[in-house]
Amino acid sequence: MALFLRRGAALAARSIRAAASSSASTSVHRLPSVGSLAGAGELAPTKLFLLEARRGFAKGKKSKDDGRGDTVQDTPDIGPTVKSAATQQMEAAVVALSRELSKLRTGRASPGILDHIMVETADVKVALNHIAVVSVLDAHTLSVMPYDPSSMKSIEHAIISSPLGINPTPDGNRIIANIPPLTKENIQALCKVVTKSAEDFKQSIRRARQKALDTIKKSASGMPKDDVKRLEKEVEELTKKFIKSADDMCKAKEKEISGN
Repeated sequence: MALFLRRGAALAARSIRAAASSSASTSVHRLPSVGSLAGAGELAPTKLFLLEARRGFAKGKKSKDDGRGDTVQDTPDIGPTVKSAATQQMEAAVVALSRELSKLRTGRASPGILDHIMVETADVKVALNHIAVVSVLDAHTLSVMPYDPSSMKSIEHAIISSPLGINPTPDGNRIIANIPPLTKENIQALCKVVTKSAEDFKQSIRRARQKALDTIKKSASGMPKDDVKRLEKEVEELTKKFIKSADDMCKAKEKEISGN
């Protein structure tokens, strides 16, 4: 009986030592720290996939469905910004064209025809409309009132020296400028100038259009196709509107020049 007990105790001891040895040899896999995949090769494929999926979900960008089953990234609405910038640039071109046309001499008196005249005072050249007030007395007569009466001689000389063909006359503290009628040759030459000015400023409008379309194109990948097409159409409509405005201004100026 004693022998049987000793053999049972020895067998139990060997079982305990085997279990301890097996537990010590078991390796424990730990996930790599965030931001590093060192040691990922030691992970089982399923654990590695779960790790990548978890990290991708954490860093993924918000998205939305465009209604057709396609997923697009959230992007700011660029429509108002694009249209506002294009409108401002096109308006600036039309205003500049209006200013340019006002400088052209016609058979009728217009204050703008003297704007480009430079007057030399105290060895400095200054635009006439910066040192005097120009007003219309009648259809063929302008009044030029200097802020400083001592500059009258300089203003008178500048008007005579201009290519406008105007011979001003001093009248107290102002200068009277009679606008002579245009010859047929003058009318034809001025109409050509109007046409060229119109084309130059319409090119500015088209450049604003192209800039707006380029901006839309850069953002198109993050926008629904319908929104892109709608925005492009609105820019085209803006362009047509301002081109027509420029054409109308030039037709009116040609009519004014020809006296019709």
